[in-house]
Amino acid sequence: MPEISRLSGHRDWIDLDFVERERTPESAMALGIKSHVTGLSLSNTVELLDSLGVRRSRKAIHDWVQKADLQPESGKSPNQVALDETVIRINNQQFWLYAAADPQSNELLHVRLFATTTTTLTEIFLRELRQKHDVETAVFLVDGAQHLQTALQRTGLRFQMCRNGNRNAVERIFRELKRRTSSFSNSFSHVDPETAENWLQSFACWHNATN
Repeated sequence: MPEISRLSGHRDWIDLDFVERERTPESAMALGIKSHVTGLSLSNTVELLDSLGVRRSRKAIHDWVQKADLQPESGKSPNQVALDETVIRINNQQFWLYAAADPQSNELLHVRLFATTTTTLTEIFLRELRQKHDVETAVFLVDGAQHLQTALQRTGLRFQMCRNGNRNAVERIFRELKRRTSSFSNSFSHVDPETAENWLQSFACWHNATN
């Protein structure tokens, strides 16, 4: 496979420990995962690998991304946390992507996908965030969404209403996410919500590693 030498690039953020008896070279798998996570459709990723002499199916690439189970790194201690949500469509249904970002480092701290948006679900998101990172003394930057503010009050976390400035960090990330998914119109078709959430978490991992 002479073309395999062309498969290169930073891939330290991709853990391939899940590989067992995989006939595909790890460099090709890493390229496939990276290409799909950064916005290339499965079909176009198949074509890319095929052009380099690696013939694999759409399902194979999909399975690589799922099995890699990429997640943003835990253990951060941000001074501020930009908190927001945006709509993601899955099979023509609306879902809400919650995201927390460190505006100083521009890293995503935690992302989750919910079927609706409520104060209770926001509390669940915040509980998971606290389990992953030290945010007890951080100031959360939020917009005017009442359920975000109420959830922060109930959990005893400090917050500040902020429509611009550092809170724009998460807005910038949302714009980048939507640009990366423009090839499938910021929506996921023929997948379940768990698969879509896995892709979004993989995107967060890639975003942090290349930021």
